[in-house]
Amino acid sequence: MGLKILVINPGSTSTKIAIFDGENPLFEEEIQHNIEDLKKFRKIKDQYEWRKEIILNTLKEKNIDIKEIKAVVGRGGLMKPVESGTYRITEEMIRDLNDESLWGREHASNLGCMIAYQIGKEFKIPSFTVDPVTVDEMEPVAKISGMPEIERKSLVHALNIRAVARIVCEKLNKRMDEANFVIAHLGGGISVCAYKNGKMVDVNNALLGMGPFSPQRCGSLPIGDLVEICYSGKYTKEELIRKLSKEGGLVAYLGTDKIPEIVDRIEKKNDKKAELVLNAMIYQIAKEIGAMATVLEGKLDGIIITGGIANCDYVIERLKKRISFLGPVWVYPKQNEMKALALGALHVLSGKEKEKVYGKRN
Repeated sequence: MGLKILVINPGSTSTKIAIFDGENPLFEEEIQHNIEDLKKFRKIKDQYEWRKEIILNTLKEKNIDIKEIKAVVGRGGLMKPVESGTYRITEEMIRDLNDESLWGREHASNLGCMIAYQIGKEFKIPSFTVDPVTVDEMEPVAKISGMPEIERKSLVHALNIRAVARIVCEKLNKRMDEANFVIAHLGGGISVCAYKNGKMVDVNNALLGMGPFSPQRCGSLPIGDLVEICYSGKYTKEELIRKLSKEGGLVAYLGTDKIPEIVDRIEKKNDKKAELVLNAMIYQIAKEIGAMATVLEGKLDGIIITGGIANCDYVIERLKKRISFLGPVWVYPKQNEMKALALGALHVLSGKEKEKVYGKRN
């Protein structure tokens, strides 16, 4: 028997689980959660016991013996800034994930560590997380915002970004710490990063930061107009955060965040507004990729596009027209998060890598 690893990746309305035997997936399922059931919980973090039981029951239904599992790994959430790598989940990490004052909001990814930690305790197996969204490898110069009271922060789709970087490095026969890429994760939120010698040295901050607008998020906005909206009396702080992070971008302009639906409106219904707005998002993504290329001083091995939107030919064709002069463009639409989580745990269990210690720079 090899090293069997349970992988847990929660989303807002679903939980992906998988069993890996070493590098090989044995079982994978996305458990969809009823919206009415989710509404019963006041906070996202209150769902963790409920989701944990659903996971364990699903494994039981599939005749998977939890006692054969050697480790459990959960997607990392809004903890303190950390280096990239694999971390043992600790009490301190769980406390920080429960502390909303760290980032001012909750996120479903927080549940990954909470559930993994509890399962690890119950079955006396190690629990890990890999490349959480708070990976911060930004260079000091990238953190200066222009206003001393505000520091630019790193919130990034680190797990998938590093997973596709690893794939392309293998293709190029390069070590990760020798490669330079601009990598864009295109999903409900959009991360664009400058990847320099194995580190994400600059990122746009995919939640409430800078960069392109996305299917759900507003991206960079004219500051003066935003200040006027803040003091208009129309919105509470919570309402405005929701408007900027969940009800902005394509949703605000077109009433949907579904790219195939928007492309259908453009191609079959000649919807000029949809065409303009979607092309504007592509334009802004390309502009951010170009900006990150300057961070690397033009010395890049190429550009990597990943995330769900990378499945859309309409977007990719138009994006390539704007960015291909910078270098080769690789497109990996498939999410690689489950395998990346499993490999992070596997490399620690097999002694290939050392686990990192949460709360200190390793």
